[in-house]
Amino acid sequence: MLLVWAVFYLLFFNTVHGVFKELYCTIADTCECDFKPNIRDLEWDLYTNLYGQHLAQDIVSEEVKTFLANKNPDRPLVLSLHGGSGTGKTLLSAMLVSHLYGAAMGSSYVHQFIPTLHFPARERVNEYRVELKAWVEGNLTACARSVFIFEEMERMPAGVLGVLEPFLGPSHVVFQTNYRKAIYLFLSTTGEKVINRLALEYRQEGRDREEIKASDLQDAISQAVSKNNSSGFSGSSIIEDGLVTRFVPFLPLCRRHVERCTHHQLCQQGMCGRRDVVEAVGGDMHYTPSQGQYFSTTGCKAVPAKINFFL
Repeated sequence: MLLVWAVFYLLFFNTVHGVFKELYCTIADTCECDFKPNIRDLEWDLYTNLYGQHLAQDIVSEEVKTFLANKNPDRPLVLSLHGGSGTGKTLLSAMLVSHLYGAAMGSSYVHQFIPTLHFPARERVNEYRVELKAWVEGNLTACARSVFIFEEMERMPAGVLGVLEPFLGPSHVVFQTNYRKAIYLFLSTTGEKVINRLALEYRQEGRDREEIKASDLQDAISQAVSKNNSSGFSGSSIIEDGLVTRFVPFLPLCRRHVERCTHHQLCQQGMCGRRDVVEAVGGDMHYTPSQGQYFSTTGCKAVPAKINFFL
């Protein structure tokens, strides 16, 4: 009988605690909703496991650290990640949320949107706008520290993201929560050409890619996005109104970066010593341009399949 009462007490206590916690999260401006940021580990993860992306490492570390140090930010943190396929945009997103909530994409406060899944029909833009606004508003009310990730922005129907404009700027606290504590990540291949062109120029001039500065690409990416009618930002004033905190460039990866990706994944499988597989994967990738073959056309995206092929 004592055991039964103990189980009942625990279940009742946890239920009541959960209800009061949710209520507190709803009405309290300071509620962190299991938000446990570890900036030191985030920086270590970025600089250890995100290969060939010194710009992304520096920008994200700097912006996240500055944003979280401000207990009452005047606007959300909005980062727009740009670069070719397989360069690390999705990986960085996973690293970020895992060091904010400790559960990566599995946290109930991290919300991921994929256009082909959530917004597949362009003729339903008005419907999507209503749904997206309600979804963001509802989740911000539940937790001010929500993280919203929008993947494949180049496939996002024009006009959908216009409903986010009131959430991204320095407006007043609304919806019973301080929505300015939220973080938004937009992932896109738009701007890939201007990023790759600059990386190629540096390579052909014999200059180290680490000499490339973020300031060299901020305006170029912004203009590329603004002029691209197929960008997910099209049909909104997000870019024109300066609602993006920073544009985060992802440089094309060289063979040495691909081989580091390969070695890392082999180590996760307990095969760190398979240098033969590392070299085979690196040599089997396609590189561009034809004269020089400096950069992998797929980055690290094809590495898992190549490893399975050569094992």
